[in-house]
Amino acid sequence: MKLLFVYGPPAAGKFTVAARVAEMTGLALFHNHLVVDTVASVFPFGSPSFVRLREQFWMNVFEAAAAEDRSLIFTLQPEGSVSPEFAPRVVELVRRAGGEVLLVHLQLSADGQMARIANEDRAKFGKLRDAKLLARLQAEFAACERAMPAADIVIDTERVPVEIAAGLIAARLGQLQSQVRP
Repeated sequence: MKLLFVYGPPAAGKFTVAARVAEMTGLALFHNHLVVDTVASVFPFGSPSFVRLREQFWMNVFEAAAAEDRSLIFTLQPEGSVSPEFAPRVVELVRRAGGEVLLVHLQLSADGQMARIANEDRAKFGKLRDAKLLARLQAEFAACERAMPAADIVIDTERVPVEIAAGLIAARLGQLQSQVRP
């Protein structure tokens, strides 16, 4: 099993880049808003039940994928309601099952986030679109990103176009696969 774990700040292009990698590789895209939006339809974002169920659902999917050797792409915007131990637990689960994790950190400056935050395409999955709220949360988000495990690839999406970023990631995934399967 290969897990491409893409993380970064709001508006860094996590979904866009991950969707392009999915097209290039055929890997399933399990982006975080599939679960976030589902759980938030019943429980308020950040509430104890929301946090518990969101993480439980994510982990259940990773466990099942590892058990069935199903490779996938996951996206995450590190923030305060996500346990700092979440990403290390995911990495450990996949590696314990004999799989590999490729951690990709997409970066975008605070100004770049502000420029993209209100884009209409962000409404599709209920993503953060409020510039004032983003301004209040940027320091917390940055601290949560710094607490993530070290990335295997770091890409500045302000400078690197989606196609190039996706190509770099897909090539690295191919290298992992060729190292494991001769």
